[in-house]
Amino acid sequence: MKRVLLILSVLLITVFNLAAQPKTSGFDAAPILRFYPNPATSIVSFDFQKSYDRGYSIQVYSFLGKKMFEASNISSKSTINLNDFNRGIYIYQLYDKAGKLVESGKFQVSK
Repeated sequence: MKRVLLILSVLLITVFNLAAQPKTSGFDAAPILRFYPNPATSIVSFDFQKSYDRGYSIQVYSFLGKKMFEASNISSKSTINLNDFNRGIYIYQLYDKAGKLVESGKFQVSK
């Protein structure tokens, strides 16, 4: 009986410790890019919220995984023309100059 109580106590302490730890996703809490308007119709603009480094590149994918747009060495304020984009949800990925994914998000195109 003491052994069961000891095991149960250890399990409860472990569960409470795990629940008390902050949840992090690997990305900073504040976004680096701000996309607008969302939903977009003809263009989507984005600008950097944090310090800008000239080596960033961006890729935009359809929800089905098709690469729709790619640009390297993007400026601090840029736009993407959505003429070739169909209505739907798109995912953007921002990479630093080392090729590391630093931010990912989504926006909607509604035409």
